[in-house]
Amino acid sequence: MPGRLPRWAAAFAAACALTTAFAAPAAAAGVADHPVRTTGCGRAPGIPAGATTTRHVVSGGLDREYTVHLPARYDPHRPYPLVLSFHGHKRTSQYQEELSGFSALDAISVYPQGLIGTDGESAWTGAPYSAAADDVLFTSDLLNSLQRTLCVDPGRIYAAGKSNGGGFVGVLACRLAGRIAAFAPVSGAFYPQGGACDPSRPVPVLDFHGTADTTIPYTGNPAKGLPAIPDWLTAWSTRDGCRPAPVSWTPVPGVVAQKWLGCDRRGALEHYRIEGAGHVWPSTQPNNDSATPSVIDATPVIWRFFRAHPLW
Repeated sequence: MPGRLPRWAAAFAAACALTTAFAAPAAAAGVADHPVRTTGCGRAPGIPAGATTTRHVVSGGLDREYTVHLPARYDPHRPYPLVLSFHGHKRTSQYQEELSGFSALDAISVYPQGLIGTDGESAWTGAPYSAAADDVLFTSDLLNSLQRTLCVDPGRIYAAGKSNGGGFVGVLACRLAGRIAAFAPVSGAFYPQGGACDPSRPVPVLDFHGTADTTIPYTGNPAKGLPAIPDWLTAWSTRDGCRPAPVSWTPVPGVVAQKWLGCDRRGALEHYRIEGAGHVWPSTQPNNDSATPSVIDATPVIWRFFRAHPLW
C-alpha cells in the first residue's frame, strides 16, 4: 500500500513514540511489569555483532551473568525482537544457546545464567532447590540494561526455557505479562514454589512436553507438587478466558497439537504433546539433550508463535 511504513520502521516509530507514560530504563525501580521505553536505538552496541558475548548486570545487589548474541547485520537504528532463553537445572547459558538455537534468528538472543541453588547446582526461582535471589527482578533489571544499550523493540520481547527454565518462564508469564509479549516453556517444571499466578493481562503461552518424560512427568508428580500438564493448561485457559475444550490436530505423526479458541483480548494458548518423547527440547537432529532425534523442531514453532503475538 503506497505510503505505508515497513514493519520495522513502524516498530521504530512506535518505540520512539513511547513517552513517560512508560518508565525509561534508567528510572525503573523494582520489577517493571509494563512496557519500558528503549533508549538504546541509534547507539553503538558496545558488543560485536554476529557473536555471543558474556556480560554482567547488577540485580538485587548481586552480580549476574548472561550471554547475548546480536544478528550479524545488527543495525542500531532498527528495533529488533528480543528472545530470552532460560537453561534448565544444572545447566549453563552456553548449553541453552546450543540447545535452543535462537542465535540463528534475526533477533537479539539472550541467555541468562542461573545462580547456584541449595543443591549446589544452577537453578531459577520457582523450584524448591533455587537460590533465594529474585530472578523475576533479575529479568526485569536485565531487560532494563539491554534496552539502554541495544535497539530492542519493547513490543516484541519474548521468553522461552527448558525444564526448570521452562518453569521459570511460567513464573514470568504470571508476573511479567505486562512487559514480555509471549512465553514458551519446553518440558517445563511447574513447581508450586512458583507462587500464585495472577497475570496483569491475558497471556500468549505455547507449551511443549513429551509423554515419556520421566524427569517432569506429563501426568504430574503429586509428591513434588508438579501438576499434570493437562491440568496446568486448563488453569491457563481459565486465566486467558479461552473456551474450555481445545481443538486438536496432528502437524506431524507422533505429535498432537492443541489450540484453545476464544481467548480474551491478546491471550492465546497452544500445546504440543510429543508422543514417546522424554525430557528434551524437541529437535529433528541430535542435540545436547538427546542423541535420538524427535519428530518435530520446537524452535521454529516457537519463533512463529512469538512473531504472531507481539505485545501490541
